[in-house]
Amino acid sequence: MLGEVLVGLAIAVGLVGIVVQILPGNVLVLGSVLVWAWVTGGTAAWVCFAVAALVIVLAEIGQWLLAGRHMRRAEVPWSTLAVGGLAGIVGFFVVPVVGLFLFFTLAVLVMEYLRRRDVRAAWRATVAALQATAITIGVQLLGGLAATGVWAVGLFVT
Repeated sequence: MLGEVLVGLAIAVGLVGIVVQILPGNVLVLGSVLVWAWVTGGTAAWVCFAVAALVIVLAEIGQWLLAGRHMRRAEVPWSTLAVGGLAGIVGFFVVPVVGLFLFFTLAVLVMEYLRRRDVRAAWRATVAALQATAITIGVQLLGGLAATGVWAVGLFVT
């Protein structure tokens, strides 16, 4: 019972990590389900792990495809997102938590302004980057929640 509670807490931390984008959320969720399957043993536990792994892999692929398509439509290069991501990491430490979002947004806006030389076009690209980030978080969260649901079913089956 204590082990299942600890696995549940680790899964919860993973789900929070998806939303906050600080921790590798789905890795934590899947790792927690793996530990549970390993300790629980049996075919049902391993089937639950396999289904959870499939769901998370599909979510990871889906988030890249959907966010990538959104960024291509807005003509925002990956280099802009990379600079925004690095700035977000720095911002997280400069201004805890909110700095991540603030620095990401400002870095994308500056990069796109330097590239396009038009404030309105740069702002539209920034909005598209924020939308792509929301798509990524949403798809990852759906995958993590689905994997959590598979684990919860596995608790009752095993």
